[in-house]
Amino acid sequence: MEKSTIHQYCTTVRWTGNKGVGTTDYQSYERDYLVSAEHKQDLLGSSDPAFRGDRTRYNPEDLLVSSLAACHMLWYLHCCAVEGVVVLAYEDSATGVLWEGEQGAGHFTEVVLRPKVTVAAASMQEKAIALHHKAREFCFIANSVNFPVLHQPTVRVEDGGLPG
Repeated sequence: MEKSTIHQYCTTVRWTGNKGVGTTDYQSYERDYLVSAEHKQDLLGSSDPAFRGDRTRYNPEDLLVSSLAACHMLWYLHCCAVEGVVVLAYEDSATGVLWEGEQGAGHFTEVVLRPKVTVAAASMQEKAIALHHKAREFCFIANSVNFPVLHQPTVRVEDGGLPG
């Protein structure tokens, strides 16, 4: 029988956009908020600019796409370490597609992760690509969403290879 463990994550989201009159109408307030968690730096958020938000702050949609990319990366690095693939660099330019209906309700239709991975040796390239599938199976965030999380990885070899 598989052992299971429960983890709990606690954050506080505090609205900071009251301009003195609360939400008396749609244009009377800002969409700004503060995300905090114990022992972590605060994160400034807002809604997407399409919804009267501040474009200089992270919005929930940015955070969802970033969470998927970060979770995948962390599992991928773990899989590579266990499987003997030496990753020297990793960067992902992820994109999420959000569908919005006429009434304003919407949902994500997909997120595409585009990890660019640098490995230490050419012999690691094939396995490095394959391990993205394994990482996807373990990613907590990807396993929690109801839309496809696709992967378009590229893997290159560091010119110098492994040090001596």
